[in-house]
Amino acid sequence: MATEAEKTSADISKNPFSGENIEPRRQIALNLTVIARLLRNNFDRKVATLNVTRSQWTLIAVVSRNPGATQRVIAEHLEMSEASAGRLIDRLCAEGLLIRRDRKDDRRARAIYLTEAATPLLEQLHQIATASEDRMFSHFSVEEIDQLQDFMARIYENVSRG
Repeated sequence: MATEAEKTSADISKNPFSGENIEPRRQIALNLTVIARLLRNNFDRKVATLNVTRSQWTLIAVVSRNPGATQRVIAEHLEMSEASAGRLIDRLCAEGLLIRRDRKDDRRARAIYLTEAATPLLEQLHQIATASEDRMFSHFSVEEIDQLQDFMARIYENVSRG
């Protein structure tokens, strides 16, 4: 015979989003946290075969979207210290995936770029991300995705204000 804790645990594992007596706003906040964790874990599991860590693939993605960014800008995008971003950039430069170049407008700062060696890895990461997005948004119409994007932008604005 299952204990009360086992029944509750089984119910949660079936549908973590069906909370009785939980205010809808609280339930949505909890859902966002769970969904974010699931997305990260699923993506991490899929990219593990590429021998790349979450920190590495996120940094590579930031540099691919912001070629020539400085270490400071990259750190801001990743919400990490400049020192941590610098160590990660050093590691990816040593692996031949990134390169630092002098900036003409500021001799103190160095611009970060992807190398040709990063292109196949970036393509694989893109394929994994696209497959994950296809799965995540299956059964959503374009209008629903647009509406969700608007809602998420509003939530982000509210949360980012602190």
